[in-house]
Amino acid sequence: MKVAKCEELHVDAGWDVYSFLKLTTDSGLIGWSEYNESRGRRGLTNLVHSFAESLIGKDPRNLNRIEADLNASGRSTSGGLQAHAIAAVVNACIDLAAKSLGVPVYQLLGGKVRDRMPVYWSRCGVVRARNAALFDGKLINSPAVRSLKDLTAAAREAKERGFRALKTNLLLFDENGGRMHQPGSTRGTGHPELNVEKHLVKAFVAQLEALREGAGPDVDLMVDLNFNYKPEGFRRFAKAAEPFDLMWLEMDITDPNALAGIRQSTSTPIASLEAVLGKRPLKAYLEAYCADVAIIDVQYNGILEAMRMATMCDAYEINVASHCYNGPLSMMMSAHYCAAIPNFRIMECDVDEVPWRSQLLTNPYRIENGDFVLSDAPGWGADIVEEVVRAHPPKR
Repeated sequence: MKVAKCEELHVDAGWDVYSFLKLTTDSGLIGWSEYNESRGRRGLTNLVHSFAESLIGKDPRNLNRIEADLNASGRSTSGGLQAHAIAAVVNACIDLAAKSLGVPVYQLLGGKVRDRMPVYWSRCGVVRARNAALFDGKLINSPAVRSLKDLTAAAREAKERGFRALKTNLLLFDENGGRMHQPGSTRGTGHPELNVEKHLVKAFVAQLEALREGAGPDVDLMVDLNFNYKPEGFRRFAKAAEPFDLMWLEMDITDPNALAGIRQSTSTPIASLEAVLGKRPLKAYLEAYCADVAIIDVQYNGILEAMRMATMCDAYEINVASHCYNGPLSMMMSAHYCAAIPNFRIMECDVDEVPWRSQLLTNPYRIENGDFVLSDAPGWGADIVEEVVRAHPPKR
């Protein structure tokens, strides 16, 4: 079996664009993976195609050799877009390798530890606030979030739908509705200083109160602060969060020792590392003992490297939560990873979706009572329905 053709497909997802790599072999077997060119990754498709094209005429089942060659070819500019592109190619190859044997991907990872994975509702209320114009039946029947009262209703919905945990980001509400506070991404005021003012801490506490009111005492709450503050600010938020008994407070920072200092300053569990790509950069963070939970993304790292990263975390007694807030195939990829690692914490899940999102897969995944139900079908368990992709081309 040899790779004969590589293609990239893109589909509108309302507030995002999902991208898929398709590898076709001379035997007719097709392998799929998902990647994402949004959020500062413009140009990624060109890299994905370049790396994938280098596989034409080669056997995609030689995973170790393929991964080693791809890493070597991008060594002078490793990390960043290079890592994302290599991950997309490796993930499509492992889909092919599993399909060629008629087994699910998790079998190639040593088998599954579990059949069901607890998931949390990611960006709960945030998507409905940032994209309010698409909700209230205009495209999506779910209610928009324009106030703390609406946020309480969103948390109540999460509980009623069986989710045992939810995650949000800092939202600021005014007469115009809600918006994310993201100075670390140059959205809104506060960049590049990334200082924390009192009104931000007050908004943070009010948001947690609203979520707790809707979700009740038994649903775990999480907040992701991303790269939006300096250590001093992260510590202030962590202190304010302590009465709410969060599952974790999530943050990203480039200095492992600074992150360790934040963790040591609070009783609130700290989750991080989603932006750490590969085992070598991960080493410094583990040695600093800077996180209670490691966030690792299969789509960013490739599932083989993500497995190595989970093994490293296990040696430091750290459990892993998947990072996954992209399209439906990315959810399937993440599920195989979460099923195979022993040190699993919880799986991320984007719940709000455009009406055609579930139609993108030949075999849509299932979430029952807050658990992702693992498929035993070959490969990832589903292929991409190209007709649906082409019926919804990206607007940008």
